[in-house]
Amino acid sequence: MWTADDLKDLVRERLGDYLFIVVANRQPYVHTFNKGKIECRRSVGGVVSALDPVMQACQGLWVAHGNGDADKQRADAQGKLKVPPEDPRYVLKRIWMTKKEEEEFYYGYSNEALWPLSHTAFRRPVFEKGDWETYQKINERFARAVIEEIGDKKAFVWIQDYHLCLLPKYLKELAPKQLIIAHFWHIPWANYEIFRICPQGKEILEGLLANDLLGFHTRYHCNNFLDVIDREVECKIDREKQAVVRGDHQTLIRPYPISADFEGINRMVDEPQRGTLQESFISEYNLQDQKIILGVDRIDYTKGIPEKILAIDMLLDNHPELKGKVMFWQIGVVTRLHIAEYKKLNDEINALVEQVNWKHATDGWKPVVLVRRQFFLKELVAIYNLADVMVVGALHDGMNLVAKEYVAARKDEKGALVLSQFTGAARELTEAVLINPYDREQFSEGLWTALNFTEEERGKRMRKMREVLKVNNIFRWSGKIISELLSFEFKE
Repeated sequence: MWTADDLKDLVRERLGDYLFIVVANRQPYVHTFNKGKIECRRSVGGVVSALDPVMQACQGLWVAHGNGDADKQRADAQGKLKVPPEDPRYVLKRIWMTKKEEEEFYYGYSNEALWPLSHTAFRRPVFEKGDWETYQKINERFARAVIEEIGDKKAFVWIQDYHLCLLPKYLKELAPKQLIIAHFWHIPWANYEIFRICPQGKEILEGLLANDLLGFHTRYHCNNFLDVIDREVECKIDREKQAVVRGDHQTLIRPYPISADFEGINRMVDEPQRGTLQESFISEYNLQDQKIILGVDRIDYTKGIPEKILAIDMLLDNHPELKGKVMFWQIGVVTRLHIAEYKKLNDEINALVEQVNWKHATDGWKPVVLVRRQFFLKELVAIYNLADVMVVGALHDGMNLVAKEYVAARKDEKGALVLSQFTGAARELTEAVLINPYDREQFSEGLWTALNFTEEERGKRMRKMREVLKVNNIFRWSGKIISELLSFEFKE
């Protein structure tokens, strides 16, 4: 089983004198103002959990967008600072954007064009010329920030996600012999019939093919990418090696299913404060004497939150004896409200919660509790252990780490997972109750099945899923990618 120490040893042994650089839109540490004082917090998410210890081990460089309202106050004139704040080990280099640039780069092209294009959730992508031009400009800005730091040295660069499609090409043009580049695409890759509507498709593919190594969550997404390349780019595809060759450059295409920090989450389960947190949540949200069905999502149209609420509605229609005994607790973090689709979704969820609660509520009980706030992972671990059933109803998802976090947190081997078949996680967590979120009746019956598992059946299923995650943890994911990245040789 891979551990953080294994990653550190790998980097120390094989990196040598070369630089190791991570480039992502998201930064690992954020500075914000709170009551007149500047606070620093580590960003949440599996990628930060996996890469932060690696960066500390190799004393590398992390290039990211500085989006905290106090970030400039804590960085130097070049946007740099040492992190973590309590024990500085590596450099975070922040690049800056104006509000207009962030609107067009992040909210515009990244999330109104590439996000809906990549997710089969029936939202029309919006391709605006100004957004594309800013997307190009910001990718160039990231490239210049990296090049400024490497000077005449050689570096391994690991790029994260769909915000930076063009970055590999810009980097290779600026320093063709100094860089080995890997890129991990965290969301699904569209099939050819969908991808071909993208007006900037050729430029995106050329950007991604400048990578030496390109990773996706599943083999299915790798195959989608190769099918698109086969139809859109003049090149040679080696299906046996899973490689694309253009001229003298080869790009390896690999599946790397991301996972959760299994051991880290298990340690949180054993912390004394978990019980205190659970008592607090039970009191705050009136969870006493209830079976809890839990949902934890960003409020995004790919996550299937309306479909979950409607499945709960049908569950109570079909099984009225559950009224007063079962509660659906949906935690939803509001994001991207600058975008009209997200405002519309937020309104739809509000209306559905009100409708279902009005229909089924009794004195002192309502079936749906919607909480819009961000919880830290330690809080979520406590919440996961309150849930009799975890429901992940995503309409399309590259992986879904919430499903894996829930399983990792159930050290007691209790609880049940209801999981959309349209998530990457469904390919690994086969002992979950798999459902089609578009089929309301099947979804409802899946919830009923999970609520009525015997203790023996729950334990058997949870043990098998936990064994999968114990082996395939977040450190194995990053270790496999970094191992392959460090095996490349620089051009002379």
